[in-house]
Amino acid sequence: MPLSRSFRWLLLPLFAAAFLTVRCSSNSQADLVLHNGQVYTVGWSDPGLDGTPALDAPVRDSTWTPDASAVVVQDGRIVFVGDDDEARSWTGASTREVDLNGATVLPGLVESHGHLHEIGEKAEEISLVGVLSEEEIADRLTQAAGGRPAGEWILGTGWDEGEWANQLPDRAFLDTLFPENPVVLKGLRGFGTLGNALALEAADVGSQTQDPVGGTLVRRDDGSLSGVLLNNATDMLNDAVPQRSLEHRKRILRHGMDALLMAGYVSTHHAGVRTDYLPVYQAMAQADELPMRVQAMLSVGVVEAPEVEEWTRRGPTRDPEAMLQIRSVKAYYDGSLGSRGAKLIEDYADQPGHRGIAGAEYGFDPDAVEAFMAAGFQAGIHAIGDAGNRDVLDFYEGVFERHPQTQALRHRIEHAQVVHPDDFARFGTLSIVASMEPGHAVEDSPWAGERLGPDRVRGAYAWRQLRKGGALLLFNSDFTGTDWSVFYGLHAAVTRTKKDGTPEGGWLPEEVVSVEEALRAYTIWPARSSGLDFHTGTLEVGKWADITVMDIDPFNTPVDRLMEGRILMTLVDGKVRYEAE
Repeated sequence: MPLSRSFRWLLLPLFAAAFLTVRCSSNSQADLVLHNGQVYTVGWSDPGLDGTPALDAPVRDSTWTPDASAVVVQDGRIVFVGDDDEARSWTGASTREVDLNGATVLPGLVESHGHLHEIGEKAEEISLVGVLSEEEIADRLTQAAGGRPAGEWILGTGWDEGEWANQLPDRAFLDTLFPENPVVLKGLRGFGTLGNALALEAADVGSQTQDPVGGTLVRRDDGSLSGVLLNNATDMLNDAVPQRSLEHRKRILRHGMDALLMAGYVSTHHAGVRTDYLPVYQAMAQADELPMRVQAMLSVGVVEAPEVEEWTRRGPTRDPEAMLQIRSVKAYYDGSLGSRGAKLIEDYADQPGHRGIAGAEYGFDPDAVEAFMAAGFQAGIHAIGDAGNRDVLDFYEGVFERHPQTQALRHRIEHAQVVHPDDFARFGTLSIVASMEPGHAVEDSPWAGERLGPDRVRGAYAWRQLRKGGALLLFNSDFTGTDWSVFYGLHAAVTRTKKDGTPEGGWLPEEVVSVEEALRAYTIWPARSSGLDFHTGTLEVGKWADITVMDIDPFNTPVDRLMEGRILMTLVDGKVRYEAE
C-alpha cells in the first residue's frame, strides 16, 4: 500500500538523519564552523501559557545561559552543536572557521506575514511616511518628481490611512501639480490609495462608477470623486499602473529578499500572492535564484487571484526541501480598524451606527477557501474586528465538521486584532494560529481606543489572552506596513511601547509577552505552524542550517536596549547569505 502524503512527510526527517549519519561517517570535514558564540538552540520545551519558562529551559534566577558555543554545518545541515573543542575536530582544508567573538546564535528568523514585492516597489517609489497634510505630500512629490516628462507615472507610498481617517486627502492639489502625469499614492497599510484625475481616467474610474464589493470610492458633496479609494477599491487604481517586465519584477523580489536577509530572516511568508508575482517566484525557483525560503500564500477572492480549480487540482507543495513552498492561501474577511472597515459586534465608538464591512460584502469567498483547505492547503484569513474574528472561527469550525482531516494543518487568522472575551479559548480548541504584528499594536495605540471604547479595546492586540486561550502565536510585521526589524518587533512585544518608549509603562501592559515567547514567535512557532518543525525552528543535529547571528543576547539584554541589536550573519541552507562588514 502506498504511503499517505502526510506520513511520507513525517518520515523525511528519519531518512535525512540516516543519510546524514552515513555521509558524516565517511567524511567529517565540515563546510563551516561557528565557534566562540552564545548558542541558544531553542530546543527546550515551550513556556507556560502565562510565559513561565519550562523546567528544562536554560534559565535560573531570570538569567539565561546559552546551550552551546559552537555550531558545525555540512552540506546544508547542522551536524554538530556543542563546545568549541569538539567543533574544531570537524575542520579540514576547505572548512571556513568563524570566530563569533561572543555573538549570539539563534535558529533562523522567520518573517511569517509580509508582502515581499512591496519592499522593492517602494524603494522605487516616493516615500510619504509620516506626512500629515496635503502640503507635505506636495512638497515630497515636487522634490522627487518635479520635471518628469508628460505621461510618466508618478508613484508614492506610505501615507497612513489610520492617521488620515478623519480627514482624507483630496486629489485637487495633485491635479494642479501634475496635470500631465498620472499619480498613484498608496497607503501605508494597503487599505487606501489616492490618485489624480489622469490616474482615475487610466483606471476607467469616474463619478458613475459603482463601489466594488468590499470597497469605497470616496466622493465629494457633489458626487465627484475625491481620488481616495478605500479597502477593496484600491485595486482599481493600483492595477492601472503599467505592468513591469518579468526581469524587473525579479529584481524587485530580489531587492526585498536581500533586505530581509540583512535583517536576519531566513524565510518569509508572502501573504497574498497574485498572478503578477506568482510566475516570478516560480521562475526564480526553477532557476535556483531564491536566496531564502519563501512560503507563497496564494490570494483568494481578489483581483488577479490564482485560479482555484487549477491549484486545488495541483495540490500543495510536496517537497519540504523546496525553497519555494506553495502550500497555503490568503483571504480577506474584513477591512482595517484604522479605516473603520473592521467588522465589529457593536457600533464603532467614534462612529455610531457603523460596524464595518465583512464577508461576501468584502469579497470573501468561503467556497474557494474551503476548496483549498479540503485539497490540503493551509488557510490564512485576514480578520481584524471582533465580529470578523468570530465569523472566521465559525467558518473554520464548520469546515472542520465537513473535512475533519484539515484541522491538523493549523490554519491561521491573520492579525486577530480584536477578539471578544468569549472567543479567545476557541483559538486553542480549534488549533488556530494567531499571526500578529507587535508593531501594529503600539503604532495603533494612539487611536485604537477611540475606535473601540475603553472596554472593548482590552481585547485588542491581546497576545497574552490569546496565549492563555491556547493559540499558537506568530509574530511578524506585515511589511511594509511597519518596520520589519526583529529588534523593533521584540521591543514592541515585551514593552508594548513605540520606538520612543511611549506610552510610559506600555499600552495595555498586561498583554506583554516574554522575550522567550517573542523569539519563539519568530522561530520555532512559525516552523510548527507550517508543519516544518522537524526540519527547522531549532538548532539541532540533522536540521537545516538556517541560522541567524546577532550582536546582542536578547534573552539577557535590558528590554529598553533591544533595539540596539544588529544582525551579523544570516545562513540559509548552510550558505552565508548575509554577513555584516
